[in-house]
Amino acid sequence: MPFGASAEDLIQVYRDAQRYDAVYAAARHALEAGRERLPQGRALILPTLNLSANATASRIDSESRNPAIVPDFVRRPESTGYTLTLAQPIYRPQNWLQYRQAEFQVAQAEAVFGQAGQDLIVRTAQAYFDVLAAQDTLELVRAQKAATSEQLAQAKRNFEVGTATITDTHEAQARFDLISAQEIAAQNDLENRRQALTLITGREYPDLRRLRADVKLAPPNPNTMESWVDLAEKQSYPVQAQAAATEVAGLEARRASAAHLPTLDVVATHGQVGQNATTQSAVGSDVMSTSIGLQFALPLYQGGALTSREREAAALSLRSRQDLENARRTAALSARQTFSTVINGITQIGALEQALVSSQSALDSNKLGYEVGVRINIDVLNAQQQLFSTRRDLAVARYNTITNQLRLKAAAGSLREEDLEEVNRALAP
Repeated sequence: MPFGASAEDLIQVYRDAQRYDAVYAAARHALEAGRERLPQGRALILPTLNLSANATASRIDSESRNPAIVPDFVRRPESTGYTLTLAQPIYRPQNWLQYRQAEFQVAQAEAVFGQAGQDLIVRTAQAYFDVLAAQDTLELVRAQKAATSEQLAQAKRNFEVGTATITDTHEAQARFDLISAQEIAAQNDLENRRQALTLITGREYPDLRRLRADVKLAPPNPNTMESWVDLAEKQSYPVQAQAAATEVAGLEARRASAAHLPTLDVVATHGQVGQNATTQSAVGSDVMSTSIGLQFALPLYQGGALTSREREAAALSLRSRQDLENARRTAALSARQTFSTVINGITQIGALEQALVSSQSALDSNKLGYEVGVRINIDVLNAQQQLFSTRRDLAVARYNTITNQLRLKAAAGSLREEDLEEVNRALAP
């Protein structure tokens, strides 16, 4: 790491992800597009004003069959004009229903974006801790390799002085070669994890802040599964988005029924037409006209299309209700599974912490036993492997439990940046 450089923490990595991640950027633009539904829907109940204008020039050559009565003539009439039209809907049920649809469409877009924000937090934390887990694995493999190298050297010395057989040397050499292969795999996995993090943030990090060794993970709050299930069914973002979609579908069914109703508009026009000549006269004129009135329309028969659309919209509304029920059930299942995973993860961490103490004691005992001749070399090697495997499993269990805690809050729709900041405070300075 360059002189003066510091390890990046989780919040800084998350800020980089907010600026760079393409999935989150696409969701943000989708939200901007979704919010435009509201002014579009409002425009359907507001007045419209249109201006049209025209200008024409023509040439008329007239050859009379009786020049004594009507002489030949050539005229070049030109005309210009404009029309200003104002229309105000008075009774258009479909337009009002579409305006109400727009409000729910905006709510749906905001819920989808909220879910994208939660997904970004979880994906960033997962990628961050995946890198830490890969680093821990590589460091533990290298530590095990160093310990095995020492055991190999000791086995060779004991063989030379005649206190051990060549079998001890072969066992230690085989274990050393296996760990060397594991080291290569661990290096490759670490590189892959770093690239996955770079895909989200657009940056490469020389060093990341580690989790404190003395960190204690608290159980979820509230500490009952049904409380999280209730939250997930009511406020999770997928449920919110589908609830809004269901409202839109219901209003669409009403819009289809309203297509049979009459419409009434106020229409006002003002225009002027000016011309310098006509086909009948060489004298031009300027005509200005203004009118205002009511425009009534009633659909009588459209070949059965309106009735068909009404049936289609009703069926889609019923389907959307089932989609909402499925979203609630899926959210409840996700909350139950994630809650159980978090609780089991905390229990597993406690068991692995105890196993780590036991594994260290077992290794110390086997080393001492090997020195006094009551244990063989393979016993020491196995004890070493058990110790390092326990350390790796403990680190992975901590990382997984933290990310699962974030997933649990995401399942309930309550995951916020403050939750990520709380995790960040658990990192070592």
